[in-house]
Amino acid sequence: MALILLTGFEPFDGASRNPSADAVHAVAADYDGPHELVVATLPVAFESSARRLRAVIDRHSPDAVIATGLAGGRPQIAVERIGVNLMDARIPDNDGAQPVDAACEPDGPAARFATLPVKHLVRTLTAHGLPAQLSLSAGSYVCNHVLYTALGAVSADTVAGFVHLPWSTSTAPAEAPHLPDEVLARAVRLVVDHALDAELEEPGGSIW
Repeated sequence: MALILLTGFEPFDGASRNPSADAVHAVAADYDGPHELVVATLPVAFESSARRLRAVIDRHSPDAVIATGLAGGRPQIAVERIGVNLMDARIPDNDGAQPVDAACEPDGPAARFATLPVKHLVRTLTAHGLPAQLSLSAGSYVCNHVLYTALGAVSADTVAGFVHLPWSTSTAPAEAPHLPDEVLARAVRLVVDHALDAELEEPGGSIW
C-alpha cells in the first residue's frame, strides 16, 4: 500500500476559506483506499509553508506528494508541469513577506519538473467529465514555492506535483469562475487514486 501526502492551503488575501483545503479534507473524510492518505493544511507563507512541508515529508516518507492550491481566476482544474526557482509576490503572504525576483532556493536549479503523471491526470479528469488542463507553470507565489520545495525535498522514488483549483461554489466571490464543491473534491480524489499510474507518451505542449 502506497502512502500519499495530500496538502491544501489555509485562506489568504482576506478570504474566510480556501477551496483547496476544503477539497482535501472532504476527500480525507470518506477516503477508503486503495492508498494510505495523510493530509496537511499549509500556511500561505513562503518560509513557513516550505518548513511545514519538509517536516511532513520527513515524518511520513510518502510515495507521492500531491499539493493543491487556489487559482482564483481560472475556470478549470490545472495540473502543473513546472515549479520555477522564483518568488515574485503580487501581494504579501500571510506572514507579511512580499519577495520580489528572489530565488526559492539560492543554490537550486532554475526549475524542477513535476513527477506526477501530469498528462495522464488531465486525461483522467476530462474522461470523467471534469474541466481540466495541463498548465506549464505554477506561477511565482506560494503555490509555486510549495511545488518547487516538494520536488526538492522528496526522495528519488517519490513522485510529486501540484494541482491548481478554481474557486468552489461556496467560496467564490461574485462573478468569479467556480466549480461545485463536490466536483473539486471528486477531482482531487481522482488525482490521489491515479497519482502512481504511468505517464502518457503523447504531446501535451502548446504553441503559444
